[in-house]
Amino acid sequence: MTSKPNVRQVGVDLQDSEDSRALVEAIEEDNPDVNLIRMPGLVKMQIPGQLVIRRETVEQRMGREWETHEFQMNIVSYSGNISEWDDDQIVIKWEH
Repeated sequence: MTSKPNVRQVGVDLQDSEDSRALVEAIEEDNPDVNLIRMPGLVKMQIPGQLVIRRETVEQRMGREWETHEFQMNIVSYSGNISEWDDDQIVIKWEH
């Protein structure tokens, strides 16, 4: 009998603010399996495998241009490795 490998969770914790709401919505859109936990002042987002944050989706939700370095303004912490961070997207996943 073979068992499925366990897929580790990755995640990001964001400040719950007016500025971050569109960012949270964009992450939900691009990662339909993301689990959201809302706490006072904080939104925890966890997903198995990888979390992708796409500039284009964030811009659509915000209604303005958004540069990926702005992500640093809202992030509290994350779990996983930032495997890609460029002008178009940020990818958080565990590197083996």
